[in-house]
Amino acid sequence: MKYIELAKKLKEGIERVYLIEGDDAFFRDGAVKAIKEACNLTQSLLNESCTEGETLKGDGLTAFIGSLYTAPMFDELRFVRVNSLFLTEREWERFKQYCEKPCPSTVLVIVNATKKQGTTDLKRKGGITYVDCSRESEETLTRWLFTLMRREGLVPEQDAVALMVRCCTQDAARMKSETLKLKSILGEGGRVTRAVVEEYVPKDAEYKIYELTQAASRKNFDAFTDILTDLTVKGFDEIAVLSSLCSHYRTLAEIASSNLSDKELAETLGVKPYAVGKNREAVARLGAKRVCELYRKLYALSCGGKSGVYHKSGALTAAIANIFFG
Repeated sequence: MKYIELAKKLKEGIERVYLIEGDDAFFRDGAVKAIKEACNLTQSLLNESCTEGETLKGDGLTAFIGSLYTAPMFDELRFVRVNSLFLTEREWERFKQYCEKPCPSTVLVIVNATKKQGTTDLKRKGGITYVDCSRESEETLTRWLFTLMRREGLVPEQDAVALMVRCCTQDAARMKSETLKLKSILGEGGRVTRAVVEEYVPKDAEYKIYELTQAASRKNFDAFTDILTDLTVKGFDEIAVLSSLCSHYRTLAEIASSNLSDKELAETLGVKPYAVGKNREAVARLGAKRVCELYRKLYALSCGGKSGVYHKSGALTAAIANIFFG
């Protein structure tokens, strides 16, 4: 199940063995907290433990499995967390016996950032409830953030929430902290509008780069120079900016030269069909021939800047001249 489904599932009942796995630390920590709260422990010192998976080798794994049958004291359940548990197939053969018939008074939570190469894929094994804590899509995070804001007593507008997700580059932990900041500024019942987000939520450098490429596609020189100045003042390297522009025009060139549908192109490029549609509009404004020509020039400048043939500032200046005045 996805992380955002966990709260609903816990209301239906607590499983006895969980695998919390994914690259989003905020979601992993949130899943652990939700399961622990569902256990309703009154004696955490007696009935909660945490173990590192690297210690559970050989006899250590056998002893750990045995300890899972320990009865709780003054609570109905024990909460046992294991960090970074990676088992060989041979070790899994010993561990699966517990998963098939776990102790009814123990809730075992395995927390892994990612699967380790050459080890058993626990999420595919029986007896384990898998909670997917990988980074969510923009659409899913928008729904999650909207709900979070409502829960914090704010009144969010849909376009403001979508903008905040992009400003935070889909970082759930940052979205949570920015929501709490907005709550302290706006107060209970405060309305979160697009203007509020633009004023109070700092834009991540990645989103700034997105705005920069969009300004370049629209040939909006004033907006482009404002964003570029902001990036360089904050220490963003010229070659990094040039590489981002080159990547953007490469995408436009690929779209310009392709006969695939938006959906097929989205799958090929790893973006949403909506993004493909917006980029098609840019290609239509600039012309397919012009887009391909710009990509070739920017690619040459990027390679020259990286190899030292051109000074990085000169390479970026030449790229800007080609985009707006070429």
